Amino acid sequence: MKTRIVPSLAAAALLALALPAAAEDTSDWLIRARAIDVSPNASSSIPGLDVGNQWAPELDFSWFMNRNLSLELILATTRHEVTLNGQSLGKVSVLPPTVLLQYHFTDLGAFQPYVGGGLNVSWFYNAGLKLPDGTPLGVSNTSVGGALQAGIDYYIDKHWLLNADVKYIWMNTDVTLPGGATLTKLDIDPWVYGVGVGYRF
Repeated sequence: MKTRIVPSLAAAALLALALPAAAEDTSDWLIRARAIDVSPNASSSIPGLDVGNQWAPELDFSWFMNRNLSLELILATTRHEVTLNGQSLGKVSVLPPTVLLQYHFTDLGAFQPYVGGGLNVSWFYNAGLKLPDGTPLGVSNTSVGGALQAGIDYYIDKHWLLNADVKYIWMNTDVTLPGGATLTKLDIDPWVYGVGVGYRF
């Protein structure tokens, strides 16, 4: 529970900074496309239960409230293999839209680092999991958690930029037996590493 308080406090602090600045009416839009490596930091009460990495495309949209503050919506979906002591239990897909409030450091010329914090809502779907004895497994459909981010944009010109980004997202799901009994809570909590390009309007 304590780990989930950290991103919430970070988001609240950034929001407090945003409120007086939002009135400056300097709206600006940025679209980025990234290739991301989603690397779960999985844990549960069952030793050896793990979730595999997955590469995927990611699309995000940022709205700049002023020179330094922006809101970013991140969209991507991935499908992960779940294993038990190295043996595959099947795969499950996740759609984790994430909203982040970002602060951009804009006094370094073409290099513009940023940090962010926000919230993630994950939808788990198309699960095809079963135990080695063939017992089917289910997962809960949704998860809500915090997200933290750090990255850097390098502006090639006024509009085009290159981007590198890392995020940590808190997400989990209940793994259930037939009949709905919970087998374990699976914390997935992935690191998300991304590189890509962007276009600023």
